[in-house]
Amino acid sequence: MRKICKSFLLLAVFIISGIFVSKAQKLSVKPNIVVIYLDDLGYGDLSCYGATTIKTPNIDILANNGVKFTNGYASSATCTPSRYALLTGVYPWRNKDAKILPGSAPLLIGIEQQTLPKMLKQNGYQTAVVGKWHLGLGTGIVDWNKKVSPGPNDVGFDYAYVMAATQDRVPTVYIDNGYVDGLNANDPISVNYDKNYDAQPTGKSNPELLKMKWHHGHNGSIVNGIPRIGFVKGGASANWIDEDIADHFLNKAETYIKANSKKPFFLYYAMNQPHVPRTPNQRFVGKSGLGVRGDAILEADWCIGEIIKTLKSEDILDNTLIVFSSDNGPVLNDGYYDEAVEKLGNHKPGGPLRGGKYSLLEAGTRVPFFTYWKGKIIPVVSDALVCQMDLLSSLANLIGGKTTNTDSQNLMDVLMGKSNKGRKSLVIEANTKTAFRLGDWLMIPPYPGDAILEEVNIELGNSKEYQLYNLKNDIGQKINLAKSQPKFLSEMIKSFELIRGKDYKNVEKLELK
Repeated sequence: MRKICKSFLLLAVFIISGIFVSKAQKLSVKPNIVVIYLDDLGYGDLSCYGATTIKTPNIDILANNGVKFTNGYASSATCTPSRYALLTGVYPWRNKDAKILPGSAPLLIGIEQQTLPKMLKQNGYQTAVVGKWHLGLGTGIVDWNKKVSPGPNDVGFDYAYVMAATQDRVPTVYIDNGYVDGLNANDPISVNYDKNYDAQPTGKSNPELLKMKWHHGHNGSIVNGIPRIGFVKGGASANWIDEDIADHFLNKAETYIKANSKKPFFLYYAMNQPHVPRTPNQRFVGKSGLGVRGDAILEADWCIGEIIKTLKSEDILDNTLIVFSSDNGPVLNDGYYDEAVEKLGNHKPGGPLRGGKYSLLEAGTRVPFFTYWKGKIIPVVSDALVCQMDLLSSLANLIGGKTTNTDSQNLMDVLMGKSNKGRKSLVIEANTKTAFRLGDWLMIPPYPGDAILEEVNIELGNSKEYQLYNLKNDIGQKINLAKSQPKFLSEMIKSFELIRGKDYKNVEKLELK
């Protein structure tokens, strides 16, 4: 009898122990992490951020059931610097080369540099980037007919399926782990950003071949009837079809998720929408009522809905943290005549914000930003100050990783909706010019240059005088308080210079090319 009782006791202990071990193991499982990054999407471009003339239901579901930030920032008002900051956790102005790059630029991120994918990889994650890269490839002289290296695979990504730069720049090809996808060896590809190849048609010399007319800058080689920035020869079999880009990248992202659903993975899904040239699939053309820019946003919303379906079908949505944002603010006419301006109607891409892409004013860097984790995040709207470059330290804290970076801050509790104490300050950047956010205040130093960039009709924030705005009371930046608050302005300048240094007036002229 005693033996029987003892056996039952041991069995009970074993079962109870197993339960506790099971729970501990469950708690220790690292979440999948998906960063969804759009291109040129403005603060007011989504219905979850107040848009009324366009509906983005799939994005709205995530935003409205997660932590939706009203003070979420890209580090820069242009693409390359923001992407650099997101992946490295470092202010882009610390790297003199972190500016809009041509398609032939060398890799911007040092292969020895700490990055978000490296940190995650060191902690047991599979890592992937699918979509737009625009952080340089190779060493500056690229033979596109061989493996292009260094690249995404050398800075922490196990899998990389990308476009080299942007849709409007050559080469117009997909790059699969360093190799041009679909390239015919008998038709080698050559790329040049200085001069055209003999007898190659261009947007400038052959307007009769165009299905989309260029407005400024985009008058180089013609691919699929669209003139690009730069010149290309050969590689015809590898050229993408512009209207299929979204579907193509979506397929690659879904395939990756399915292949890695049994182990923790990081997916950086860098979408192209609504960057120019706007070429939504025919399924979406005319659906928004706002022209092709609005149609491209609907296309992006649909793609995100499909990603969610895939996470559900793989039964991993509950264990996936999703971070959504945009690389900079909105722009309408950014190089092509595509009726984005003419069909805008009452839609306000920047919402209540002033400025846009390229601008130090709020619409340049304040962008849609939210986190979603089913069952882990309680829905909330947060006014905490957060920046994309904080993902490195925050996610390291979440999974027990280590960082050595000083610019990225651990805001994991904020991203999870458990705290509203975000950053105290943030330096924002636009085309080598910088400004300073401190609490509810924004200070823009005096800078030379035009007040409005005529080609894109956007206020740049340039002024001969200091600008000081209380963003809590004046989100539209209508009242400059610099002269009425001289003492506080002086304190802002001192705090700014402690971080930025005193050489911030050495700026470069903005060139759209």
